[in-house]
Order: sequence, then structure tokens, then C-alpha cells
Amino acid sequence: MDNLLIVGLGNPGSEYAGTRHNLGAECLSLLAERLGASLTRKRWRSLVGFADLVPDRRVWLVWPQTYVNQSGQAVAAAARDLGLVAGSVWAVYDELDLPLCRLRIRLGGSAAGHNGVSSIMSSLKTHEFVRFRVGVGRPDGDGVRYVLGRFGKREAEALDKVRSGVVDALELALQVGVQAAMDRYNRHGSLDCEEIP
Repeated sequence: MDNLLIVGLGNPGSEYAGTRHNLGAECLSLLAERLGASLTRKRWRSLVGFADLVPDRRVWLVWPQTYVNQSGQAVAAAARDLGLVAGSVWAVYDELDLPLCRLRIRLGGSAAGHNGVSSIMSSLKTHEFVRFRVGVGRPDGDGVRYVLGRFGKREAEALDKVRSGVVDALELALQVGVQAAMDRYNRHGSLDCEEIP
């Protein structure tokens, strides 16, 4: 069985629902819905679901319940148990360096200040995993308060298109490969909604 792990970053608990830092987990939930999976199993200190896309390929969907800045503990445990190389780990998360309605896909790179990504890099002992970086925009002030805050009214109106667009990109990558998804989405990066800086 060929395994692939898709991780959606976000904090557990109702107090964090709808915050910018949970956008990755929200996209993962929508992907699970489209794939007919359910994020109800508890494994690897995470909520877990899976879908068999073809007879010999299983996609594991994982939302770590360790809080974002310790996500690597859950990711490393899952990768170890499934015998995965880093390139078979995809992380979906909020990105301050991109405006809302933009997506960038890349293999490897720095954490760019994202503590969840830093944790994954540290736990996997490599940066060579696939990142789906979902823009949330950069604030003028405190970044921590910003990502733990909820979207404003204008931003919230775009969120359905953002989540749907990210999941479209994930499904494209699942169907035809990460490089094809990079070629399509990195060229313009738009998720079919008006960019909000």
C-alpha cells in the first residue's frame, strides 16, 4: 500500500475555531468531506481519517491535536508508523507572507516564522516536505494575535472560495501530481476571489 499523509494545521478547541491559524485544518476538513472520509479516529495525537483513491494508494488526513507549535510530534509519529519519506508528507497551513485568496505550493524551504512548520521540520529532521501555503495576509502589528484572531467581515465573505480553491489544488495534486499543481497554482496563485492584503 502506497501511503500519503496530508496534515492540516490548526489548534484544537472551540475557542480557536474560525481563526486564521486554523485555516489549514478547515481546508483539510473540506478535503475529507470531498473524499468521503471522516476525521473521527484518534491516532498519533491527532484526529485522523483516510481514503483509498485507488486500490494501492491510501491518503491519510491528519489534524494534530497538539496545538500548532507542536504539530511535528504528531506528524513524525504518523510518518514513522506509515514508513513515509518526507516528500509523501503534505502540510496545509496559513501563510502571513501571502494575501488572502492566494496559494503557493512548494517542496521544501524555510519555515518563514511559522511555528507549526518549524515543529514539523524539527521532528522530521528535514525540510523536504510539500507545503500548501494559504494566504491570510500580514498585519501591521502583532502577528501572533493576528493569526489567533478571527477573520473580518470582508475576509469571511471570501473564505468559502479560499477553502474550496485550496481543496481543488489538493485534489489536482492527488490526481496528476504535485508538480502539475505547482505549475497551475504558482503561476498566478489566485483562488478565484479578490485578493485581500
